[in-house]
Amino acid sequence: MDPFSGESELLNITTAFYTHAYNSVLDFDLSGLSNNNKPTAQTLKYRAQIALGQTSQVVSALSRSRDPASRALVALAKNDLSTAQSLAEGSDNEDPTVQICAGTILANNGEYTQAVEVLSKHQGSLEAVALLTQIHLQNNRTDLALKEVAAAKRWAQDSLLINLAEAWTNLRVGGQEKYQSSYYVFEELASAPGNQSATALVGQAVSEMHLGRVEEAEAALNQALESDNADIQAVANMLVLQYIMGRGNQDRANELRATLESRDSEHQLLSDLKEKEALFDTAAAKYSPKVAS
Repeated sequence: MDPFSGESELLNITTAFYTHAYNSVLDFDLSGLSNNNKPTAQTLKYRAQIALGQTSQVVSALSRSRDPASRALVALAKNDLSTAQSLAEGSDNEDPTVQICAGTILANNGEYTQAVEVLSKHQGSLEAVALLTQIHLQNNRTDLALKEVAAAKRWAQDSLLINLAEAWTNLRVGGQEKYQSSYYVFEELASAPGNQSATALVGQAVSEMHLGRVEEAEAALNQALESDNADIQAVANMLVLQYIMGRGNQDRANELRATLESRDSEHQLLSDLKEKEALFDTAAAKYSPKVAS
């Protein structure tokens, strides 16, 4: 059984983790969990700390542990590519935590082939399926992402992670029906009581944008931006929405772009915008204005 399946008593903490509600993960009380599930929940807590930038605490807590899972978590905290490669090639690469951590590090460093190789060793891991789907979409291999999701649905039809993976692929495939299906997944997560996350709201907003419901998308993104440290993807998508709505609010667009540049200067949206601006300037330079005498 997948240790991160989110079934029974792990449902709340896994749902919070997979929707990036990391503070809810850290607040989760482990005392009521069975001994079998406590290690899985603790691993999620460590990973939530890493996601929140609390890497030194994780390294300190696990620095003396030499088991494969602990080594993988420390490597994830340090984004240690060499250790990830060693773990991926070693005899412990069938450990689920090793697979997920090593696969994440490898993918983050552009080593997609090796990431797919280690993640494909999984034995019924829903999270491995989700990561593989993300990697295939990142590499514009929608066909492989669809294949991954279709295979997993045969044994994990009602899983949150599989629903999310299918929602991601539906947004890429496109079409009214696919967009609406994705919207239902994200909207349900975004409205979950006590576990609302910016990630779910952004997913809902992106689906709304594809469906042409720009005002509803704006409302969802504004909600995602209300957090103390506004979600970076909410900032990026609100910037996109400003251009879509065409309200002429250039000051708002400039503000959002400046925020995005200060938070993540290498964000994909910024790279795309700079590329398109350079192409426009190159094209415009071919023409000279004609002034009537």
